[in-house]
Amino acid sequence: MSRGNAILLAIVIVVALIAVAVVSVLHDGLSSRAKPTALETMMAREVRHMAIPASARSIQNPVAETPENLRDARLHFADHCAICHANDGSGDTLVGRNLYPKPPDLRREETQKLADGELFWIIENGVRFTGMPAFGGAHGSEQDSWKLVRLIRHLPQLTEEERMEMERYNPKGPEDLEEERQENDFLQGAPMQQKPEGAHHH
Repeated sequence: MSRGNAILLAIVIVVALIAVAVVSVLHDGLSSRAKPTALETMMAREVRHMAIPASARSIQNPVAETPENLRDARLHFADHCAICHANDGSGDTLVGRNLYPKPPDLRREETQKLADGELFWIIENGVRFTGMPAFGGAHGSEQDSWKLVRLIRHLPQLTEEERMEMERYNPKGPEDLEEERQENDFLQGAPMQQKPEGAHHH
């Protein structure tokens, strides 16, 4: 395909995507709880494919698949990514369920069939108009991003033990930290304190 035809196709897809988005807004309002239509999803994937440089698809992962690298990636993912993607990559979290568009299930074919270079590019550069931020640019980010690519490949085989370890590294709010402190005190022999009546845990 010539460069001119590729640009024309890109313009047509973008215009059609805008039209689909307008129809979606008119139908569902501005709520982020709405689910993108199949057409909107398909076109968004096509635009993403076109936005990623072709050269990125051929880049091979320079990071070896070792237990140490996978563990580094799990802990990094737990601290930075799991709030939207969940530790197992399902996207089934409070934040993930209420984003628009929803985070993809990283274990499924739509993500797993992407080239390593595409996954790396997305992690480093983010995706506009979604909740996916750009994590690149910081010192050492490329090494971390390549490790995350290894983890994404591993997510379909994630074990329960690995997931439970990741939970310990998820960001914790004040209530979580207080509950953890009370549990540790109880294990050391202190009486378990009762939660105040009407207290909520999120």
